Amino acid sequence: MLKYKRILLKLSGESLMGTKQYGIDEDRLKDYAHQIGEIAGMGIQTAIVIGGGNIFRGLSGTAQGVDRVKGDQMGMLATVINSLALSSALEREGVKARVFTATRMEPIGRYYSKETAIEALQKGEIAIVSGGTGNPFFTTDTASALRGVELEAEVMLKGTRVDGIYTADPEKDPAAVKFDEITYDEVYRRGLKIMDLTAVALAQDNKLPIIVFDMDTVGNLKKVLSGEKTGTLVHN
Repeated sequence: MLKYKRILLKLSGESLMGTKQYGIDEDRLKDYAHQIGEIAGMGIQTAIVIGGGNIFRGLSGTAQGVDRVKGDQMGMLATVINSLALSSALEREGVKARVFTATRMEPIGRYYSKETAIEALQKGEIAIVSGGTGNPFFTTDTASALRGVELEAEVMLKGTRVDGIYTADPEKDPAAVKFDEITYDEVYRRGLKIMDLTAVALAQDNKLPIIVFDMDTVGNLKKVLSGEKTGTLVHN
């Protein structure tokens, strides 16, 4: 029994590095493509937003003297590179995928609009939406929440290397306790850094639930969509 029919999947650029220090780990990319192909075969309409931190982060560039707007634009281009790589990996799995860009970049990708992206989803294609929001000063988390709301997704899945949300960073605090579910208000009260506040506010205002889960463990994506208790659910 499938719990959702249309989802927005957010993948981090850093996760694509796998065991590397920079760039894209081919094995990690293949694992992601296989998992996404599995759920596509189940009939789930899937839109994807990928970060670009494995290639370039705008804020890091700013710290090194790069103009903030130009740095964010460089980060947007990094998300396009990752999106093209994922698209290619999906095609090798026999899954149709289409890359959309937030700013005009034909023939690299099709210019994003809600209508064309939904058409792709309804045809059974994976819609990979790259380039963030198309504007500086916004993260790919915010882009994910925005696209999730626009594309009328039933849930936003945030794939990370951690298996949910904890009271503290479990990689630094062994006493950290995991939440099975948590409200947006409690996320604010506790100051939990699950994503930037603009993204959280956008999801909360539009009643878009978020599930934070470990995407790096093969099979977890399918478990989430089959309704198994995996990760942490954030809701109103």
